[in-house]
Amino acid sequence: MAELDPQVAALLETMETMGMPPTYALSVESARNRLAELFQTEGESVDRVEDFAIEGPVDPIPVRLYAPAGEDHPLLVFYHGGGWVIGDIETYDAVCRALSNAADCAVLSVGYRLAPEHAFPAAVEDAYAALEWADEYGDRINCDPTRIAVGGDSAGGNLAAAAALMSRDRDGPEIAHQLLVYPAVASPSIHDFPSYEENSEGYLLEGVSVEWFFDRYLPDPVDHRNAYAAPLLARDYSDLPPATVLTAGFDPLRDEGREYAERLDAAGVPVEHHEYEGMIHGFVNLLDQLDDACEAIDTIGEELWNSRR
Repeated sequence: MAELDPQVAALLETMETMGMPPTYALSVESARNRLAELFQTEGESVDRVEDFAIEGPVDPIPVRLYAPAGEDHPLLVFYHGGGWVIGDIETYDAVCRALSNAADCAVLSVGYRLAPEHAFPAAVEDAYAALEWADEYGDRINCDPTRIAVGGDSAGGNLAAAAALMSRDRDGPEIAHQLLVYPAVASPSIHDFPSYEENSEGYLLEGVSVEWFFDRYLPDPVDHRNAYAAPLLARDYSDLPPATVLTAGFDPLRDEGREYAERLDAAGVPVEHHEYEGMIHGFVNLLDQLDDACEAIDTIGEELWNSRR
């Protein structure tokens, strides 16, 4: 069995000493504030950073564009994590800056609607709307609309996978790649994996906290069987974009990420799966504390535009 990375162990020990309560014990507002504090990292310099809004299915969707110098860069449409309940553009600023630099591409960070104020399918609708906007207007932001990828971590990985499925099903925008970082792709009432039990406590994301997020995002049990809420329920994985899947050894979501990579591979979709055995859920955000976070960003940068349909 893999061992917990020493840097992660030190981080978790510090958090325990501080008496940091688990997410499920917090109010939604407190959980949002706590994540912002935890992921507060000074980001790298990027040539161009712009905040604006794009048309959404209900209300305008706030976005932030990170772009290198020059024109006609490929574009990564990025969806932040946070269980569809917490997290925002600002919380993921450092990650998006690092991705832009590592992949030499533009990154469009999407501020999709959050639960419980906006339950499923609000986040998926916003995610797909942002993809359609990038496809139609990418040239207006000096990007190449023929090279668009989707990506995200955790709940954002869920949205990226769902957007890829939705685009295929609707004959929508052509997607060059899907980046799925410890994606939440299973259904809470249907799937069961060993990692849920093995990593349910003590590794930043508690198993009970996973339930806390799903209860707010999917209050209607009918939606638990929707493949756009849980991509592992999809009946067909053919004709999906090439994928990079990252998983972490001490993450409750480890096994569902593994399973999704296997499903894609079995359907003939090119997949690169990287498991960071000593890492925990959320590690990629901790760029100033974990060496593997920086290594993962470099890996993503190398692979993001190397495989196409």
